Amino acid sequence: MYKIGIVGLKTSIEQILDLAEEYKHDLEFISFPYVNTEEVEKIVIEHNSHVHAWLFSGPLPYEIAKKTLGIDKIMVHIPAAESGFYKSFIEMIYEQGKIIELLSVDTMSSNNISEEALLQLNIKLPKIYTKVFELDVDTNEILHFHLNLWNEGKTEGAISCFPSVCEALREKGIPAYRMSMSRMEILQTLRILSEKVKTSYFKDTQIGVEIIEVEYFNKVAEEMKTPYHLQYLELRLKEMLIQLGEKINGSFSEKGNGRYMIFSSRGAIEREISTLEETVQKLAFEADSTVAVGIGFGDTAYSAEINAFRAIQHSKVMKQREIVIVQDDGKIVESPGQKKVLQYASRTQNEVLIEKLKNANINVKTYKKILALIQKMGWRDFTTKDLSTHLDMTERNVRRIVTDMCDVDLAQCIGQEAHATRGRPSKIYRLL
Repeated sequence: MYKIGIVGLKTSIEQILDLAEEYKHDLEFISFPYVNTEEVEKIVIEHNSHVHAWLFSGPLPYEIAKKTLGIDKIMVHIPAAESGFYKSFIEMIYEQGKIIELLSVDTMSSNNISEEALLQLNIKLPKIYTKVFELDVDTNEILHFHLNLWNEGKTEGAISCFPSVCEALREKGIPAYRMSMSRMEILQTLRILSEKVKTSYFKDTQIGVEIIEVEYFNKVAEEMKTPYHLQYLELRLKEMLIQLGEKINGSFSEKGNGRYMIFSSRGAIEREISTLEETVQKLAFEADSTVAVGIGFGDTAYSAEINAFRAIQHSKVMKQREIVIVQDDGKIVESPGQKKVLQYASRTQNEVLIEKLKNANINVKTYKKILALIQKMGWRDFTTKDLSTHLDMTERNVRRIVTDMCDVDLAQCIGQEAHATRGRPSKIYRLL
């Protein structure tokens, strides 16, 4: 059974659990309530290894957790939608017995919905004072924002994302209402979570194949003083790989000439990428040679093995011999488990793009890799030096590719970058 960690205020968690009954035969929900959002980081760090997925009661704890953990685990959150704002606004009007024309609202920068929600109503819009906050929000600052506007006579009420702020304002006699989640949003999020868990399960049970090759093995063998030294080396290498196979519950086999193969499940391989990296480093040191690694995933042993062969060929043309994964959908993952991980597709169904790449004599994989790098780095513009630094290619080769992309309207030169030192200025490009 999959364990789901629910993170939120106690009242929010209770509201979620009341609607999660139909999922309890497949999912085990574990509550992690907090009083202040500052506690979220500690909660997810301490308990991340004990759950399979996380469910957050709102966008703020979700964003904090995502920043803390990255995106290696399933994480979903109840979205802050217009219905939550409408609910608070209607409650305020009902309890105050009048139409509110002056209002203060606090909202997260990545999810500002108050103005968008009001624009959809065919009524006279109230004047809204909005306080936008970031992840490192100070609730005292939020409180004083609402309080100061009220004291200056600029508002007739407040809507806040923070229960503590609402409580403090109400103690001072200020009409304050929490922007809370609705029943529909909770149910929709639970459905999304269930689907993601099912998808993860099927991926987890796919077949995975690791091909590990000690390169230039003939040269390594020639440098051994005696045949016994070579046999001892092979025994040490196999011992390391058998230990790796045991760690991932895999089946180990030797293919000869420094090449080895381990069959296991996708889930076990992905969870032990760091163990694979350590093993590869030990193999390279022991054999005094480079080691290439290709991992393939698939629904059958045959498709997984084919993808593993594609992956190791890709690894062998990289200068640093990084670990490469080819997934069942053809997506290529370079350097998994590291900050410099890069994911991109190796195929496309866009006929216009295919024709342009054909005319430019550029393969789909190269174009998709460039596109993935630019998106990952957040570059609006780039130079050929920028690309060559990260793509394991010479600048001359990158310059040819980018020039060909410009010729078929996949990129354009938009200017030049002058250098402080002598030399030709670098051209600045942008993808189209």
